[in-house]
Amino acid sequence: MGRLQDKVAIVTGSTSGIGIGIARLYAAEGAKVVICGRRQEKGQAVVDRIVNEGGEASYHFMDITATESIEALFADTAEKYGKIDILVNNAANVGLKDGRVDELTLEMWDHVFQSDLRGTFYATKCVLPYMQKNGGGSIINIGSMASCAGDLGSTAYACAKAGVDMLTQSTALQYGKQNIRCNCVRPGLIVTPENEAHVPQALKDIFLSNIMVDRYGCPEDIGHMCVYLGSDESAYVTGQIVNVDGGLNSHVSTVAQFKQLNSRTW
Repeated sequence: MGRLQDKVAIVTGSTSGIGIGIARLYAAEGAKVVICGRRQEKGQAVVDRIVNEGGEASYHFMDITATESIEALFADTAEKYGKIDILVNNAANVGLKDGRVDELTLEMWDHVFQSDLRGTFYATKCVLPYMQKNGGGSIINIGSMASCAGDLGSTAYACAKAGVDMLTQSTALQYGKQNIRCNCVRPGLIVTPENEAHVPQALKDIFLSNIMVDRYGCPEDIGHMCVYLGSDESAYVTGQIVNVDGGLNSHVSTVAQFKQLNSRTW
């Protein structure tokens, strides 16, 4: 406990899912956590839960697609707490079924990029002056396994998240000498209270046949990695893209089929 003691952390998109898991673990490790998103009632519920668990948190409205909303988040946080040590760029529009190239309109493409890449870029841009003033900080981007390879759909989402990968490495390179680190966490299939009822069993079976461990992921799996990357323990870690996916992307694509055949190879 206390790995993030007295650090001020902003976790965007923390009114549900993975964001809640990150925020709760941050608070448990001693951070002052800013919960932010568009749903005030849900955000306040997360704050209340953290406070009841003995942590410290506050809610701030944020719309990842609105630049003035992002600017206000950082200005108000710095005024309230005096500094910003950690930014977790988690807010995004999960458009896993946005479509094939021929199916996508420019409006659909722009909508996904606005929330999933443009918003992450602008939040990163806005937090840099505060971290520079403080003498450093840690930026953690939440990417996606969708950026690892081509797929049958989710074209815009995958391309946006691939952009997050490169934004991570560019930020790490450009500001590392100022003690500002930037890393990216790519979640695998994370089953949350919000999405569990909407994830078909067939999809779960496909993923589980390719995951190396014996379960799906949960928000705390991502949260634990984010605690490490936000703490001083990872002071020598920057520019990294870390898969937290139960080994899903660490093997050849035919493993699941060979398992069905009870065979190791052809």
